[in-house]
Parts: sequence; C-alpha cells; structure tokens
Amino acid sequence: MAKGPLVYRQRIMTRLTHWVWAVSLFFLLLTGLQIFNAHPALYLGRQSGFEFDNAVLVLGARQDGDSLRGVTTVLGHEFDTTGLLGASGGEAHGFPGWATIPSYHDLATGRVIHFFFAWTLSLTLLAWFVSSLLNGHIRELIPTPSDLRALPGDVLNHARLRFHHGHRYNVLQKLAYAGVLFVLLPLMILTGLSMSPSFNAAAPWLLDVWGGRQTARTIHFAVMALLVLFFLVHVLMILLAGPLNELRSILTGWYRIDPEGDSHAR
Repeated sequence: MAKGPLVYRQRIMTRLTHWVWAVSLFFLLLTGLQIFNAHPALYLGRQSGFEFDNAVLVLGARQDGDSLRGVTTVLGHEFDTTGLLGASGGEAHGFPGWATIPSYHDLATGRVIHFFFAWTLSLTLLAWFVSSLLNGHIRELIPTPSDLRALPGDVLNHARLRFHHGHRYNVLQKLAYAGVLFVLLPLMILTGLSMSPSFNAAAPWLLDVWGGRQTARTIHFAVMALLVLFFLVHVLMILLAGPLNELRSILTGWYRIDPEGDSHAR
C-alpha cells in the first residue's frame, strides 16, 4: 500500500508529559500496592474495623494444615488465590513482592516514593492543561456531535481491526483520552488528597464528597485498576495499529497518515 504523508501530530508538551506520566504511574502503581499491603482491604463509609461489616474487598490468608492459603473476599464471596493474592511464597501479604516497590515490606519508603511521583504527576498534569488551553489541544480531545454519530462505525472498524491513520484523533481515542485526563487522573489526585490528614484539616469538606475516608480509598484503588486497564488496551492498540508509526509520533511528533488524507485517526 502507498504511504501517506507525514504530519506533525503531537506537540512537545504532549510528548514530554506523556512520558512523565508513564514513569509516574508505573511507580505510583507499584508503591501504591506496597502501601495497600499494610492493610489489604477496602471498605465503604467513614470507618472500618472489627465491629463494621462494610468491606468490599479483602486480600487475606488462612492457615491450612502446614500450608498458608491466600483467600480473596469480594463482597462476601471467597476465592482461593494462593500464590498470587493474599499469600505467596509461604508468606501472607496482599500483593506479592514482585508487584510492589520496595519488593519487601517497607511502608515508609513506599510512601516517600509514592508521594514524590504523585506530586510529579499532579504538577505535570497542571502544566499540560494550561499549555493545552493556550495552544488549543484540548479542543482536539472533546468529541463533537459528528464524532458521536460516527461512534458505532468506529467501534465496528476497531472490532474488525480496520485502523485509519489520520491527522486527528478518532472518537474512541477522544473518549478514552478525555476520560483519563479529565476524569480518572483528577479523581485519583482528589481521592489521594482525601487520605491526607493535613489536607483533611485544610479542606474537611472533600471527605464529605466521597462519603468518608474509606470510600475515598476504595475509589482511589478502583481508579488505579481502570488506569491499568486503559494502559493494557492502549498498548494493544499501538501494536495493532503500527507500533513504529505510533512511537515516532509520541517521540518526534511526526505521524504518517493514510494516503486518502485526514479522515480519522489510527
């Protein structure tokens, strides 16, 4: 097939923040699991404890003769997850050591690294937002009525692995990127701040928005899971749509579009 022209698609601020966010989210995920292991359970409401029955997720362990069994409880339903969740390597911990930073139990170090990259993510998100307002990039991420009308066809094309490479994002990309940048990342930052006692003193009303600290922690964890899902789909789409073209775009800004012109994104 004939190659289309190269177009300048990704601005410098988009490319820089993309890689800063990728590194930040990697460390936030693994240190977040280290912090979660200090109490591997999620609740709804303002409080938790033995006298409450508000757990939605518990990664626990149970002694079974000479062996330790991992037991994951989801909304009261128990599942044996030995070797992955609850217990692995003969030790009781929510997530295994290979999935956490540090790999051994060190809550203090995990918190220091987590907070550093949390602030890095927050400040670069703010810088990207201001820059994108000034250069008009934000408008490129907002689906238009014509985009939404094209949504069924775009979903069908992706299901058939028919990817169009154009100067602009397609509607699925707009919905995904807007959802991450305008919903998930701000939600993760706000729920993270809600778990800070010093921020609670400055803005106690924020806890009321979520319905309590425990609910904020659960939402924080759920957002993390959605971001991991987005990352997996994002990488899959890059591999299917042409990894060299996609990587050139996010590294240099230049993207090769289809010969027929600027109809859709990949």
